[in-house]
Amino acid sequence: MQTITLNNGVEMPQLGFGVYQIPLEETAEAVYQAIKAGYRLIDTASIYGNEKKTGEGIKRAIDEGLVTRDELFVTSKLFILQAPEEKAAETINLSLEVMGLDYLDLYLIHQPYGDIYGAWRAMVAAQKSGKLRAIGISNFKSAKMIEFVGLNEVKPQINQIEVNPWNQRIEDQEWHEKYDVQMEAWAPFAEGRHELFTNPVLAEIGKQYHKTVGQVVLRWLMQRGIVALAKSVRPERMAENIAIFDFELSKADLEKIAALDMKESAFFDHDAPQQVEWFMDRMLDTEK
Repeated sequence: MQTITLNNGVEMPQLGFGVYQIPLEETAEAVYQAIKAGYRLIDTASIYGNEKKTGEGIKRAIDEGLVTRDELFVTSKLFILQAPEEKAAETINLSLEVMGLDYLDLYLIHQPYGDIYGAWRAMVAAQKSGKLRAIGISNFKSAKMIEFVGLNEVKPQINQIEVNPWNQRIEDQEWHEKYDVQMEAWAPFAEGRHELFTNPVLAEIGKQYHKTVGQVVLRWLMQRGIVALAKSVRPERMAENIAIFDFELSKADLEKIAALDMKESAFFDHDAPQQVEWFMDRMLDTEK
């Protein structure tokens, strides 16, 4: 598996397996099968409600000798209500307990809302104590990321954001490289929106290499130096998604993909008032 070195010297796999929206009853098996297929980066979050099942899948893989703990790179995330410093420290400990782990390889502030600075203090302390190997942020736009780097002694190692052929984040990558914060892509397939899996440009590129559209998209991200998360509950699709290190896209291929960029989210804008309102309403509902 190809790796990326973060700004604190920690190495992480460049391609990972995400468990967002996987049914709870299928999560442990999916994680186990992903590890069996060769994935070493596993990504979950407290708000997904499946940390426990993710931990069960990891434990099974370790117990059966498929991997050792130090061969895995396990990520979880802190949600909005868990952001105050004391609450964040408690949540980190709870995630470790629920997942049955002594440490997490990466822990992220999931959304750019709430007491992100209090949360960061707790995360820095947990990193210093060895509970977290790497820490970062998620869904921060470049301007917010730059502000966050400037106002903290410890800079984030990762910013996990939406990156896909419809929202390529070319300028954002330039800013992240300038500030030495690694970009990580969620929704690299845009959940199939805008008919991604039947797009003629991507399909024609794949045909040259006997690869699927999904493999082309993941390879494109690998060549850009971006960490990517793929999701599936089907072992054959897991194997397909990870089989992307035996070919390389040409300059002409990359130019064709660049032309697909719509420069807008396939989902939502985290700065849009209606979206912030949705998150705040959800936060208050969760608090009740």
